[in-house]
Amino acid sequence: MPSTLTIPWGNADWNAILPLGVVALTPLLVILADLLLPRSLRRSVVLALAALGLIYAGFLAARGWGHPYSAFGGGFVTGGFTIVFQEIVIAGALFSLLLATHLGRDDQAGGAVALLLWSASGAMLMAGAANLMTIFLGLELLSLALYCLCGLAARPSAREAALKYLILSSTASGFMLYGMALLFGATGSVQLSAFAAPAASPMLFTLGSGLFLIGFVFKLSLAPFHIWTPDVYEGAPLPVTAFMSVVTKAGALAVLARFAYAALPQANAQAILVPLWIVAALSMIVGNVGALAQTDVKRLLAYSGTAQLGYVVAALAGTTSLGLRYAIFYLVAYMFMNLGAFAVVALLSREHEEGSHLSAYAGLGYRQPVLAALMTFFLLALAGLPPTAGFTGKLLILASSVDAGYAWLAVILIVGTAISAYAYLKIVLAMYARGAGAPLQRALHPASALPWLGVAICAIATFVLTFYPLAPSDVLPLVK
Repeated sequence: MPSTLTIPWGNADWNAILPLGVVALTPLLVILADLLLPRSLRRSVVLALAALGLIYAGFLAARGWGHPYSAFGGGFVTGGFTIVFQEIVIAGALFSLLLATHLGRDDQAGGAVALLLWSASGAMLMAGAANLMTIFLGLELLSLALYCLCGLAARPSAREAALKYLILSSTASGFMLYGMALLFGATGSVQLSAFAAPAASPMLFTLGSGLFLIGFVFKLSLAPFHIWTPDVYEGAPLPVTAFMSVVTKAGALAVLARFAYAALPQANAQAILVPLWIVAALSMIVGNVGALAQTDVKRLLAYSGTAQLGYVVAALAGTTSLGLRYAIFYLVAYMFMNLGAFAVVALLSREHEEGSHLSAYAGLGYRQPVLAALMTFFLLALAGLPPTAGFTGKLLILASSVDAGYAWLAVILIVGTAISAYAYLKIVLAMYARGAGAPLQRALHPASALPWLGVAICAIATFVLTFYPLAPSDVLPLVK
């Protein structure tokens, strides 16, 4: 009698990836709607479907709080850490959809939104990945869709952005895969939980860890691996740039934090991670110095992202639980203040993203005082000045760095913040300087009012988080 093949996974395993599954399957409905609906309705309907799918996935993810589970034989782990990063990814994707009125032509809207959701599902998979194979699957799912999205704008710089992002991601994947091979050779396992045991070859394990971390430093656009990031940000369509600035960073940071906190053996973890803290320090200086010379807001925010992720990684120094909570808080704050700035750029843009040029802000304080005030608020938050969530977050990072014995990182953070003030305040000066070409600027007629919703939500969140720095306590990463 022939034996029956039994699938070794149960309902609990499938429920663990249900939020991820919703985000991955929603694009099928989006593409179907794009095929059946007239062109005039496509963009609004596919955006609505995508938003509903993301909101439902966020609800499903939140429902799993307090119920950690190791699914698919330890390939995917749920818990507070996974849920928090998945919610960040979902929120980042939702706010990017508010800007998607600038994403391709109407006949491209369905495919573009579907690719964006598939990319988000890759970041969600990375948030809970607990073995090397799942990490690589999530990373490639995240990246492959972005190669296409970066080249979607009808300008030569978009093709350049797509090619450069392909080369950057391929280089990062090469380092990461070679590191994975060495880690497997040193431990005999792809499970992160197996890495904490003494390795058969400590030197092989250290080398593999270094190459693995280099791959994710590339993905985080930390210095000196950030060189082409401003070019990619400038050439890619505005919604894609906004998406990459938060969602790709959240996915990569989730893997990096899980590896640093839960996978490395305690005996030599800090020695392996010292280069990572040095890269964070370098990013805080290089990113802010690079932003000084920029006249394109998207390029400025690219250099700003390098510095901001330097702050986040600095909070992880010492791998303390408090540092991880503060890193997550600052990442959430950065999401709101950064996406708020991108929403202002979208409101000032029409077909050719005019809002990304510094000249578009000349006299804005007199033409559009509310919008100028909100942009000023977001820039002050990015600079870390009060009363903003950026200020509160940097204070918390300073405290955790000093408490963990990395006072030198705190000093560099202060220096980087001082430098960044000049980069952000030049936009504020352009908005409020009298006679700065205001008569030459056209009235504000955005393609859609949706970015206003993004600006309002981001401004409220950035202000509220200043006084209520929420950071869940159950966020230590699990590997089994």
